[in-house]
Amino acid sequence: MKITQIKVHLWVIFLCLSSSTWSCTGLQLKANDGSFVNGRSVEFGIKLDLTGLVIPRHYAFQGTLPDGQPGIHYQSKYAVVGAGTFGADTVVDGLNEKGLAAGAFYFPDYAVYGKVTPTNKSKALSPTEFINWLLTQFASVDEVKQNLQAVLIAPTAPKGWGNVPPFHYIVYDTQGKSIVIEPINGQLKVYDNPIGIVTNSPTFDWQLTNLSNYINLSPLSAASVTIDGVKLQQFGQGSGLHGLPGDFTPPSRFIRAAIFATAAVPSDNAQQAVLQLFHILNQFDIPVGSVRSLNGSEVINEFTLATTVKNTQNASYYFRTFADQTIRMVNLNAFDLNSNQIKHFSMDGVTPVVDISKAVS
Repeated sequence: MKITQIKVHLWVIFLCLSSSTWSCTGLQLKANDGSFVNGRSVEFGIKLDLTGLVIPRHYAFQGTLPDGQPGIHYQSKYAVVGAGTFGADTVVDGLNEKGLAAGAFYFPDYAVYGKVTPTNKSKALSPTEFINWLLTQFASVDEVKQNLQAVLIAPTAPKGWGNVPPFHYIVYDTQGKSIVIEPINGQLKVYDNPIGIVTNSPTFDWQLTNLSNYINLSPLSAASVTIDGVKLQQFGQGSGLHGLPGDFTPPSRFIRAAIFATAAVPSDNAQQAVLQLFHILNQFDIPVGSVRSLNGSEVINEFTLATTVKNTQNASYYFRTFADQTIRMVNLNAFDLNSNQIKHFSMDGVTPVVDISKAVS
């Protein structure tokens, strides 16, 4: 068999055995003035029809049960800005007027939601409605932890998803506190997240334990050594991170995010940290074709649909998308937070190419 044929066969085997990783990555940075910003990438193998939302205070919502009937009823206590999917008027990623920020992250093979019963259905909602409930109701991570028993995440298939999406969730506040919430065996398990990092499966505690395998990594370049009179030295800068995993699996991305966030030179303030965080999140951008899976004979290409950053100090939501790499921002304080309607904004666009030929002297 020729070498080229072997390569083709190995590539086909790789495609058949691989499964979509749904490779979202989240992290947090602290600036020198004590402010915090957090952000994430959004990777999926399908388009999510992302739409920006501004949710006012006192707006009525209801959760959705697996049979389509209404579950929990609640009103928004706090205004929220963020992104929703498939035309839903609920956010799956965003922050509120108090600086509480949260997002849903894919959690395949591990997420098991609660069982709906006649006695608990009045507090149930779908996996894509959970973040909306958190952000409209609470102002801090501590408040979230104290009130999780008031809700049940039901195995509801939301509109557009086609099935019940397996999620776990991350929450941040203005003080830099962070937690990860995971639906394990029908119960919500909460982990304190001192490093502010999250990716996907497996469970968060496993990801933290796995960090111990990489404690040798350092942003400092390795020193030269002499062996039997022969001096060995690095070929270039960056040898301290030799062995840093570079693939797009969730454990590898978790390690990279932890290293990059820890090694980042602190910005002076939140505004500078926002731009720094976008730069770090560039490291997790997936080009079309680099991560693939097969659904029957259909090849599914996973790629970075969007990147979002939240400034918890002034309730600003920043984003850029696959088609438009321009960083755009929506400040929640620019709106009437007591309005009686949800406002929508497009997240679509095309990156402008600026011709500076005539300006060249």
